[in-house]
Amino acid sequence: MADWGPVFVAVVLFVLLSPGLLFQIPGKCRVVEFGTLQTSGLSIFIHSIIFLGLAAVFILTIGVHIYMG
Repeated sequence: MADWGPVFVAVVLFVLLSPGLLFQIPGKCRVVEFGTLQTSGLSIFIHSIIFLGLAAVFILTIGVHIYMG
């Protein structure tokens, strides 16, 4: 049986933490901007660090498991 938990967590976090989609840290004019659909190299770096941290918490610490098949 395949464990789809890590895949599901990664896809959801990727969509939610895409820089500029929902929010962007740091923004071009402010620290946090919402719904700008613009990005920069620094915001990509910060969002990837946040993604890595949250993915580690959900996959390793909490242990999200979804079995299908």
